[in-house]
Amino acid sequence: MKRLFLGAIALSLTLAVVSCREEAKKAEDAAKNAVEETGAAAGQAVDAVKDAANTATEAAGNAVDAAGNAVDSVKDAAGNAVDAAGNAVDAAKDAAGNAVDAAGNAVNNAKDAAGNAVDAAKNAAENAVDATKNAAGNAVDAVKGGADKATNAAANALKKQ
Repeated sequence: MKRLFLGAIALSLTLAVVSCREEAKKAEDAAKNAVEETGAAAGQAVDAVKDAANTATEAAGNAVDAAGNAVDSVKDAAGNAVDAAGNAVDAAKDAAGNAVDAAGNAVNNAKDAAGNAVDAAKNAAENAVDATKNAAGNAVDAVKGGADKATNAAANALKKQ
Protein backbone atom coordinates (compact mmCIF):
# COMPACT_ATOMS: atom_id res chain seq x y z
CA MET A 1 0.00 0.00 0.00
CA LYS A 2 2.86 2.35 0.87
CA ARG A 3 4.47 1.73 -2.51
CA LEU A 4 1.22 2.45 -4.30
CA PHE A 5 0.75 5.62 -2.30
CA LEU A 6 4.37 6.76 -2.81
CA GLY A 7 4.05 5.97 -6.51
CA ALA A 8 0.93 8.15 -6.72
CA ILE A 9 2.75 10.99 -4.95
CA ALA A 10 5.72 10.68 -7.31
CA LEU A 11 3.39 10.69 -10.31
CA SER A 12 1.59 13.79 -8.96
CA LEU A 13 4.88 15.64 -8.46
CA THR A 14 6.03 14.64 -11.95
CA LEU A 15 2.82 15.98 -13.47
CA ALA A 16 3.16 19.22 -11.50
CA VAL A 17 6.74 19.70 -12.76
CA VAL A 18 5.70 19.00 -16.36
CA SER A 19 2.84 21.49 -16.05
CA CYS A 20 5.24 24.12 -14.66
CA ARG A 21 7.62 23.55 -17.54
CA GLU A 22 4.79 24.06 -20.00
CA GLU A 23 3.79 27.34 -18.30
CA ALA A 24 7.41 28.51 -18.30
CA LYS A 25 7.67 27.69 -22.02
CA LYS A 26 4.49 29.68 -22.69
CA ALA A 27 5.89 32.64 -20.76
CA GLU A 28 9.18 32.39 -22.63
CA ASP A 29 7.34 32.32 -25.98
CA ALA A 30 5.28 35.36 -24.97
CA ALA A 31 8.45 37.24 -24.02
CA LYS A 32 10.12 36.31 -27.32
CA ASN A 33 7.08 37.50 -29.27
CA ALA A 34 7.07 40.79 -27.37
CA VAL A 35 10.77 41.33 -28.12
CA GLU A 36 10.19 40.59 -31.81
CA GLU A 37 7.25 42.99 -31.94
CA THR A 38 9.32 45.67 -30.19
CA GLY A 39 12.12 45.20 -32.73
CA ALA A 40 9.63 45.48 -35.59
CA ALA A 41 8.16 48.67 -34.11
CA ALA A 42 11.64 50.15 -33.73
CA GLY A 43 12.43 49.24 -37.36
CA GLN A 44 9.25 50.93 -38.49
CA ALA A 45 10.19 54.03 -36.50
CA VAL A 46 13.61 54.13 -38.15
CA ASP A 47 11.98 53.79 -41.56
CA ALA A 48 9.58 56.62 -40.75
CA VAL A 49 12.47 58.87 -39.71
CA LYS A 50 14.38 58.01 -42.88
CA ASP A 51 11.33 58.73 -45.05
CA ALA A 52 10.75 62.06 -43.32
CA ALA A 53 14.42 63.01 -43.73
CA ASN A 54 14.29 62.09 -47.43
CA THR A 55 11.15 64.17 -47.87
CA ALA A 56 12.80 67.12 -46.14
CA THR A 57 15.90 66.74 -48.31
CA GLU A 58 13.82 66.64 -51.47
CA ALA A 59 11.87 69.71 -50.35
CA ALA A 60 15.12 71.57 -49.64
CA GLY A 61 16.51 70.53 -53.04
CA ASN A 62 13.35 71.75 -54.72
CA ALA A 63 13.63 75.01 -52.82
CA VAL A 64 17.22 75.42 -53.97
CA ASP A 65 16.17 74.68 -57.54
CA ALA A 66 13.32 77.16 -57.27
CA ALA A 67 15.67 79.79 -55.83
CA GLY A 68 18.18 79.14 -58.61
CA ASN A 69 15.46 79.49 -61.25
CA ALA A 70 14.26 82.69 -59.65
CA VAL A 71 17.79 84.13 -59.66
CA ASP A 72 18.13 83.25 -63.37
CA SER A 73 14.82 84.97 -64.06
CA VAL A 74 16.04 88.03 -62.17
CA LYS A 75 19.25 88.13 -64.23
CA ASP A 76 17.31 87.94 -67.51
CA ALA A 77 14.75 90.54 -66.43
CA ALA A 78 17.31 92.96 -64.88
CA GLY A 79 18.21 94.42 -68.25
CA ASN A 80 14.54 95.04 -69.14
CA ALA A 81 13.03 96.30 -65.89
CA VAL A 82 14.23 96.93 -62.34
CA ASP A 83 10.76 96.33 -60.93
CA ALA A 84 10.52 92.88 -62.52
CA ALA A 85 13.85 91.90 -60.92
CA GLY A 86 12.65 93.07 -57.48
CA ASN A 87 9.47 91.01 -57.77
CA ALA A 88 11.40 87.89 -58.77
CA VAL A 89 13.72 88.24 -55.77
CA ASP A 90 10.75 88.59 -53.45
CA ALA A 91 9.19 85.46 -54.93
CA ALA A 92 12.45 83.56 -54.44
CA LYS A 93 12.68 84.64 -50.80
CA ASP A 94 9.10 83.53 -50.14
CA ALA A 95 9.70 80.18 -51.82
CA ALA A 96 12.87 79.58 -49.80
CA GLY A 97 11.13 80.59 -46.56
CA ASN A 98 8.24 78.26 -47.27
CA ALA A 99 10.60 75.44 -48.14
CA VAL A 100 12.52 75.94 -44.91
CA ASP A 101 9.24 75.95 -42.97
CA ALA A 102 8.11 72.78 -44.73
CA ALA A 103 11.44 71.07 -44.03
CA GLY A 104 11.24 72.09 -40.36
CA ASN A 105 7.71 70.72 -40.12
CA ALA A 106 8.78 67.47 -41.76
CA VAL A 107 11.66 67.07 -39.29
CA ASN A 108 9.37 67.83 -36.34
CA ASN A 109 6.84 65.29 -37.59
CA ALA A 110 9.60 62.72 -37.96
CA LYS A 111 10.78 63.41 -34.41
CA ASP A 112 7.24 63.00 -33.09
CA ALA A 113 6.78 59.74 -34.99
CA ALA A 114 10.08 58.39 -33.69
CA GLY A 115 9.20 59.39 -30.13
CA ASN A 116 5.83 57.71 -30.40
CA ALA A 117 7.41 54.55 -31.79
CA VAL A 118 9.96 54.48 -28.96
CA ASP A 119 7.19 54.94 -26.39
CA ALA A 120 5.19 52.12 -27.97
CA ALA A 121 8.25 49.87 -27.96
CA LYS A 122 8.92 50.64 -24.30
CA ASN A 123 5.31 49.92 -23.38
CA ALA A 124 5.37 46.64 -25.29
CA ALA A 125 8.58 45.58 -23.56
CA GLU A 126 7.21 46.53 -20.13
CA ASN A 127 4.01 44.59 -20.82
CA ALA A 128 6.02 41.56 -21.89
CA VAL A 129 8.10 41.71 -18.71
CA ASP A 130 4.96 42.03 -16.57
CA ALA A 131 3.31 39.10 -18.36
CA THR A 132 6.42 36.98 -17.88
CA LYS A 133 6.58 37.85 -14.18
CA ASN A 134 2.90 37.00 -13.72
CA ALA A 135 3.24 33.70 -15.55
CA ALA A 136 6.30 32.75 -13.50
CA GLY A 137 4.50 33.70 -10.28
CA ASN A 138 1.49 31.60 -11.28
CA ALA A 139 3.74 28.66 -12.07
CA VAL A 140 5.47 28.93 -8.70
CA ASP A 141 2.11 29.13 -6.93
CA ALA A 142 0.88 26.07 -8.81
CA VAL A 143 3.99 24.07 -7.86
CA LYS A 144 3.69 25.15 -4.22
CA GLY A 145 0.01 24.24 -4.18
CA GLY A 146 0.72 20.83 -5.70
CA ALA A 147 3.55 20.18 -3.28
CA ASP A 148 1.41 21.23 -0.31
CA LYS A 149 -1.38 18.90 -1.43
CA ALA A 150 1.04 16.03 -1.90
CA THR A 151 2.58 16.68 1.52
CA ASN A 152 -0.81 16.80 3.20
CA ALA A 153 -1.92 13.65 1.43
CA ALA A 154 1.26 11.86 2.47
CA ALA A 155 0.89 13.05 6.06
CA ASN A 156 -2.74 11.92 6.13
CA ALA A 157 -1.82 8.55 4.65
CA LEU A 158 0.93 8.04 7.21
CA LYS A 159 -1.45 8.96 10.04
CA LYS A 160 -3.91 6.35 8.85
CA GLN A 161 -1.32 3.60 8.99
